Amino acid sequence: MPRFRLLVAYDGTDFHGWQRQEPPGLAPLRTVQGELERAVRDAVGAGSPVVGASRTDSGVHAEGQVAAFTAETRIPVDRLAHALNARLPDDMQVRGTEVVEDSFDPISDCTSKCYRYRVRFPTAKDPFPPLFERRWTWWTVHRLDVDAMRSAAGALVGTHDFAAFAAAAHGRESTVRSIHGCTVSMPREGAIEIDVAGNGFLYNMVRIVAGTLVEAGRGRIDAARVREALAGGDRRLAGPTLPPCGLCLRWIHYGPKPEAAAADEPA
Repeated sequence: MPRFRLLVAYDGTDFHGWQRQEPPGLAPLRTVQGELERAVRDAVGAGSPVVGASRTDSGVHAEGQVAAFTAETRIPVDRLAHALNARLPDDMQVRGTEVVEDSFDPISDCTSKCYRYRVRFPTAKDPFPPLFERRWTWWTVHRLDVDAMRSAAGALVGTHDFAAFAAAAHGRESTVRSIHGCTVSMPREGAIEIDVAGNGFLYNMVRIVAGTLVEAGRGRIDAARVREALAGGDRRLAGPTLPPCGLCLRWIHYGPKPEAAAADEPA
């Protein structure tokens, strides 16, 4: 049977994360995986479970999630996205489909991925929280120093033990990860984008990295403090865990393992 790779986007606001959740004795929770598997069953009549590359949390968005399933279907691959989208809710979308090798695993074959965290702060021209961006952006009342944030971000690049940047219940044997790129940009006054690319992330890691860089922008943390947190693994030295609304999975890369990758590398 053919195996299909999907490029999936979704607004995570009203989802309980990616992973299917079926509490005993209760109705299944609304998840991205659950909705996608239902659409696959409706479109092709059967199929294997839909496996996603990244198990995004409740409220986290995606532009470039990658998923895969195996099934027999008469739907041409260039029409499969249309068939699935006709059966999906308005807050998610399949943006591309292709046939891949039977052995393709979205999780283990991934070599790097990138998340973006969006922050807004008040300016003289726009002193209020962003009404129409509120579902995808986190608002802070503090003006942020972008240069200080960039300095702190540079200390995160490389292979480190990120125990200080993970939630206590991260569930991983190793907390060593490689960050290929960590950039801070300001496309317009009062709007900041933090892009973090790496070979993998711990539970809440990117939201803690974003919280740390925001604290750097406020002058409360510097690059030396970041290096101290990495060296000692003390969670108290890093910043807070920011809310999920500002976080978006931008892209997932497959192929040779990169020695370094720009945070704006395409999917």
